[in-house]
Amino acid sequence: MKLLAIDTSTEACSAALSINGEISERYEIAPRKHAELILPMIDELLIDAGCTLAQMDAIAFGRGPGAFTGVRIGTGVVQGLAFSIDRPVVPVSSLAAMAYGAMETFKVDHVLAGIDARMGEVYWGAYQRSVDGGVKLLDDERVCKPDEAFIPESGNWIGVGTAWQAYGDELTARYDGLLDESHSEVFPGARDVAALGVIGFEVGDAVSADEAQPVYLRNNVAVKKKP
Repeated sequence: MKLLAIDTSTEACSAALSINGEISERYEIAPRKHAELILPMIDELLIDAGCTLAQMDAIAFGRGPGAFTGVRIGTGVVQGLAFSIDRPVVPVSSLAAMAYGAMETFKVDHVLAGIDARMGEVYWGAYQRSVDGGVKLLDDERVCKPDEAFIPESGNWIGVGTAWQAYGDELTARYDGLLDESHSEVFPGARDVAALGVIGFEVGDAVSADEAQPVYLRNNVAVKKKP
């Protein structure tokens, strides 16, 4: 199977190509440069692999949650590419991709994935490794105050994502007795979107290009705090 994946939902901008399970990636921490970088990244991957976009079986993307502008860029790019070659799209949670990457990097089975949502809140999800090699979400993904984040009943957990940098003390206290360590420098990456995208494609999670929609979690992204 050939699958292209992108993620622009956070400060990291990345694209990846999965060809029969072998994944190559372009990745850069580049806030506010996603629109400039993502298409050249895709072109480089295709050229290096000797493939064309039309040879892809599907395209996966990090659907959010994350930065509003970044999530919109990713959605728009993947819809345009998928329409141009008439291929399905596999939406992948950016939190799930981050959790999957952490499981692979740190060799763990339980991850508390959090992205700083600003305004005193976090985008949050608790994941465990699933039997199909992907990740399983416990409870729901949510946007919430750090002291309202879902608490699993048991297990040894690690925390990843920018939420742990912004609200590390509150989150560490909330998960006292469950948390082994945290890594605030972890971001979603297209490599992990690609891996979960292949799994999603195989189980029927692909949608048409016009059905590929962003997930913000926060209904009103423009809300401001009262002074």
